[in-house]
Amino acid sequence: MDTINQTNFNFPNQQEVYRGKVREVYNIDNELLVMIATDRLSAFDVVLPKQIPFKGQILNQIAVQMLNATKDIVPNWLLASPDPNVSIGTLCKPFKVEMVIRGYLSGHAAREYKAGKREICGVKMPDGMRENDKFQIPIITPTTKADNGQHDQDISKEAILNQGIVSEKDYQQLEKYTRELFKRGTEIAKKRNLILVDTKYEFGKNKDGEIILIDEIHTPDSSRYFYADGYQERQEKDESQKQLSKEFVRQWLIKEGFQGKNGQKIPEMNSDKITEISNRYIELFEQITGNKFIKGETKNILQRIDKNVKTYLSRNYNAN
Repeated sequence: MDTINQTNFNFPNQQEVYRGKVREVYNIDNELLVMIATDRLSAFDVVLPKQIPFKGQILNQIAVQMLNATKDIVPNWLLASPDPNVSIGTLCKPFKVEMVIRGYLSGHAAREYKAGKREICGVKMPDGMRENDKFQIPIITPTTKADNGQHDQDISKEAILNQGIVSEKDYQQLEKYTRELFKRGTEIAKKRNLILVDTKYEFGKNKDGEIILIDEIHTPDSSRYFYADGYQERQEKDESQKQLSKEFVRQWLIKEGFQGKNGQKIPEMNSDKITEISNRYIELFEQITGNKFIKGETKNILQRIDKNVKTYLSRNYNAN
């Protein structure tokens, strides 16, 4: 079974290629972006050596469904998905912040709270909370948008405005969009008997100066979900919540003694483990979307993508 590790396409009017941990993005004539979701798996800011069948397709198709389900709230970059692993959309100038919104005291916020902090990104957190308790009102905890190889850093709204990273007018709009998108994401999750715990949104401006939602949204790589059934009982018993995210990968790595720290060896991922992780991602897809997952053709997968992208571009895009 073929998987996508790395791509080396040469599309018409291609300008440059950006390679992230999971996605590879091709700039077409400084007008369009062709975003290819590979099957690479990252954890603790490390790309693991083996790929997971269908992972890229799963993330791409969840993101496409969620972007289409929220385009009445905010315009987004997506124009088409001509291949299971590919999204094509409008090139935008990204804001240098990621808008993280948290409905529950989980993840990074919970770790800060346990360390005794009662403020994160300039936002106060009340005393007496337990890990995974719900905030009365979701909190927005932005991070800087890091350059390659660097970690995102917490930043307050005040610092963003004082440093001129985003104008006050634009930031107010980003906050408004973030809360509206999270509300919609929460409603979608509830229908699937899930809780959208926290997530992040990225925005940019198109050539007309309009604020646009970019990148993926509401995927298990960018969001945290809990199962709604049993949430309250687990909280009352001070038990861990049942999560729907790639946390299961992190927990396996931790159990094997790897957390991305210097000197640690990445554990061997045999074929059974790869199949297990692939099946878990398929489970994530079906639980989050409510649709049965249909596996894309994996024979000559790179040729398939090349053909589908070039066909779309020839039919729908005329370069200047």
